[in-house]
Amino acid sequence: MARARSAGQAPVLLQAAYVLHRRPYRDSSLLLECFSRAHGRLGLVARGGRGKLAGVLQPFSPLLLSWTGAGDLKTLTQAEPDGYLAPLHGAALAAGFYLNELLLRACARLDAHPAVYDAYAAALAALPGGAIEPALRRFERDLLAGLGYGLLLTRDANGAAIEPAARYHYQPEHGAVPAVDGALPGAALLALHADALDDVAHWPAFKRLLRAQLAWHFGDRPLKSRALFRVLAGRPHCEPEAP
Repeated sequence: MARARSAGQAPVLLQAAYVLHRRPYRDSSLLLECFSRAHGRLGLVARGGRGKLAGVLQPFSPLLLSWTGAGDLKTLTQAEPDGYLAPLHGAALAAGFYLNELLLRACARLDAHPAVYDAYAAALAALPGGAIEPALRRFERDLLAGLGYGLLLTRDANGAAIEPAARYHYQPEHGAVPAVDGALPGAALLALHADALDDVAHWPAFKRLLRAQLAWHFGDRPLKSRALFRVLAGRPHCEPEAP
């Protein structure tokens, strides 16, 4: 168990959390953005965090964190591992950074979303096994649903059942609209609803739909993790197959 110096206030104790981002702060501390199951996203100062705490406060590692403080930026008082997750490398590491950047963009501080936390933990657990595309699309779908922007995937905007052989456009805040030239096969919409994400033929439609919805709700500013993907995935000389 690793401990940091207490700030002298009543702490929140041993909350399940992950580090989403960290950077040096002052002489020997770390400034952390964390995602807690019970408290949502929060900013923490880890005093002396570049010492013995540095090895504990790693992204993608399940942690138990304690903190104190009443302001927007709180003080970490304790950190310890909460189980084991296989390390991420290459494309899986790039995908992990993408998940973290999505959470930082989509989730407000101190707004708890336990279902999103669980979806994030499940995605991280799936990435080392190589099923990167299904893990990312599943997380994006569940992130939207957990934040109140769930997709309507079994009925179109007029209330009619989605037809597997039909094609659709998806209009934000309205739903799927039948269209002969639609970019989304009905079969892909139904597969996304049924969590049948392993069919490679549907992957482009999944990505097209979910990327458009994420941009609509959370902004289309380019994600830095997509720019990093070509290096971490070992594709330095071509456009990345970005998340």
